[in-house]
Amino acid sequence: MSTTSTETAPIKLTEAASVKAAELLAQEGNPEMALRVAVRPGGCSGFSYEMFFDADVADDDIRSHFGEVSVVVDPTSAGLLQGAVLDFKDGLQGAGFSIENPNAARTCGCGQSFS
Repeated sequence: MSTTSTETAPIKLTEAASVKAAELLAQEGNPEMALRVAVRPGGCSGFSYEMFFDADVADDDIRSHFGEVSVVVDPTSAGLLQGAVLDFKDGLQGAGFSIENPNAARTCGCGQSFS
């Protein structure tokens, strides 16, 4: 498994995203779990984001750490996520994670799909 510094990580987490992900990981009760961020074909614009907690980390996954959170990205997704930032907002307009991706030429209205 490839480990990388946060400076060269395919995706970076804001402080808010790191804190929220750490809270959610603690609720899972499995210290071996990491936050997996991936890009898959599909969605209304061509690609969609996937985020989930995963204990199965492949040898070629890229792992980076943000505070207490270990983030893993598969090599194919890494190229599509390079320079992206995962944020978490909690406000009157709703709460949730969002990804700002400089590689996305176009995004759909839901914010979960890009091309």
